[in-house]
Amino acid sequence: MKSTDNEVFHSPTLGKMTFEEAVSCSLEFIKKEEGAYKVIIGTDSEAMSSGLIDFVTALVVHHIGKGGVYFWSRLERNHIHSLRQRIYEEAMYSLALAQRVVEAFGQKKAVQDVEIHVDIGQKGPTRELIAEVVGMIRGNGFNVKTKPDAFGASSVADRHT
Repeated sequence: MKSTDNEVFHSPTLGKMTFEEAVSCSLEFIKKEEGAYKVIIGTDSEAMSSGLIDFVTALVVHHIGKGGVYFWSRLERNHIHSLRQRIYEEAMYSLALAQRVVEAFGQKKAVQDVEIHVDIGQKGPTRELIAEVVGMIRGNGFNVKTKPDAFGASSVADRHT
């Protein structure tokens, strides 16, 4: 998920922006006040009547105990034929954005701990994918949360699908 000319991130308060602008706003938010911050990436998807799948990936900067800011981007894809493929696509979009965020934040010597939230849990049809998806994300060096603790995917990204 490399930056493209048509890649757009959205902020509920600031509107449309580029990835670089979203990173800059995130860093400004972190620099405003001392405290503990967590950077969270999560993706959710929804099948549309057209047959396309709508993927929304969120970048959340959580100032622990004090709120946060978030940015989200959308990508529509077709040729997704199973729930397993869709969950893996969600995880891959989150991983790609997390790697870009770590690189961008690293250049600015900001927060390095990025957590990925996946929209899978012990209840429902995704439970059989937990070990595989969690292993893939941990294998790439990221902490991972699943439902019910995966609010970056199941609440923030889900709000925009």
